Amino acid sequence: MKVTVSRKAHFNAAHRLYRKDWTFEKNQAVFGKCNNPNYHGHNYELIVSVTGEIDPETGYVMDLGDLAAIIRNEIEDKFDHKNLNMDVPEFADLNPTAENIVVVIWNKIRAKITSDKELEVVLYETPRNFVTYKGS
Repeated sequence: MKVTVSRKAHFNAAHRLYRKDWTFEKNQAVFGKCNNPNYHGHNYELIVSVTGEIDPETGYVMDLGDLAAIIRNEIEDKFDHKNLNMDVPEFADLNPTAENIVVVIWNKIRAKITSDKELEVVLYETPRNFVTYKGS
């Protein structure tokens, strides 16, 4: 029997949506106010869900304390109060859209979760705008 366990987390970060190879006018037309050269911020909310078999010895799919530590070490410590474009190496050449951020987060967490478990990450950029990634 498969069960899903989830952990919520959050981080605050700034970013700018733009492509270096486009003119300012084209970036403005595509990304609008998100193309602000002085950046803008979000209070990101994150839900990380792990699905797998219940361990008959522990009764856990995964120890939620371990999952919390992975999220803290891999995401919160590296993204919180950062400028994603300037401070997070993964976004040096990758536009930090919500879609790209969720994939980066998923990859960082996936590397720390055993392969017999399924992983889903939901990232809220605003209370009404969110993206979900389950791997490709």
